Amino acid sequence: MTRLSHIEILGGGPAGLYVATLLKRTIPAARVRITEQNAADATFGFGVVFSEQALGFLAADDPGLYATITPHMARWRNMTLVHKGVQVVIDGIGFFAIGRLRLLQILQKIARDTGVEMRFNHATATVEDLAADLVIGADGVNSYVRSANEDGFGVQLDYFSNRFAWFGTPTPFDNLTQTFVETGTGALNAHHYRYQADMSTFIVECDEASFEAHGFDSSNETETATRCERYFSETLAGAPLIANRSVWRRFPRLWCHHWVVGNRVLLGDAAHTAHFSIGSGTRLAMEDAIALSRALRDHHDLEDGLAAFESARKPIAKKIVDAANASALWYESFARKMDLSPLDFAFDYLTRSGRMDMDRLRSLAPAFMKTYERRGL
Repeated sequence: MTRLSHIEILGGGPAGLYVATLLKRTIPAARVRITEQNAADATFGFGVVFSEQALGFLAADDPGLYATITPHMARWRNMTLVHKGVQVVIDGIGFFAIGRLRLLQILQKIARDTGVEMRFNHATATVEDLAADLVIGADGVNSYVRSANEDGFGVQLDYFSNRFAWFGTPTPFDNLTQTFVETGTGALNAHHYRYQADMSTFIVECDEASFEAHGFDSSNETETATRCERYFSETLAGAPLIANRSVWRRFPRLWCHHWVVGNRVLLGDAAHTAHFSIGSGTRLAMEDAIALSRALRDHHDLEDGLAAFESARKPIAKKIVDAANASALWYESFARKMDLSPLDFAFDYLTRSGRMDMDRLRSLAPAFMKTYERRGL
């Protein structure tokens, strides 16, 4: 086991809270401290979604945490794709969702009970201020730890062209739904799912041409919410959209070729991003935390432990990130597919990764594929 007396973690999101807890359990004598620039109850966004398969890692690796969080989660079978007003059910894909703030509260309590120190509303002047045996950057896509040495971490960063805005709504949708609409001015998509009994996440997305044609480029947050309520009035059934820093943005495509520089290591969105369309960002961050704690447990020397973590974890994360990038690229061009029939549109969606053969599709979504294939008889 790596001998560490002091571990500093920058970032109090799921990655930082979870790795702090795991390391405190692994190395009880070490001082483990989290520094977060925002308040303990500050969160941007609404719900966090996991596929059933994605959450399986937690059931296997940390059954205690799995048992703690799942009672607070909404869950459902199947997803729905709405195109031209027609609902197409895609079966066989189970999901779980939880409010991001609720998840943070659970992880904060566990970390505190484990003996982790936490300081919120605290800005760090320089990374060097975090004098410790090990410094962990779990501080998201705008990571302070990463930006202090971008060349060393081998940062590769660009942005997808689509725009999206993240809202909440007091409409408890039955399952994860993707609703595509053509307004006459341009195509829009909404990703929406409930994360508690009376609240759902509602993400509106469009390409650059539709973004400008709808005048979103000159709309403030309130105007954007009002217009989106109008475009998705049938979907929302009269419910409002709730804003929380719901500004239009483009999704960052980030990959660091190196996750370790000296005694500094990156986790989660600080090292890599996965587009929200596959719901794996929080999963990846928590899996990174598990892998790092195991590597440090299994190696006496810190340098060896960090090298083992990076060597083992990067290829696994890369496969998921590549799949997320392929998914994101499909959304970049969905406006050009709006003439497809609902079934063909759904099939195109399912095969967007380029890695789905017909046998795998029949296994993944048997009822949908039976309907799709029988249509041609």
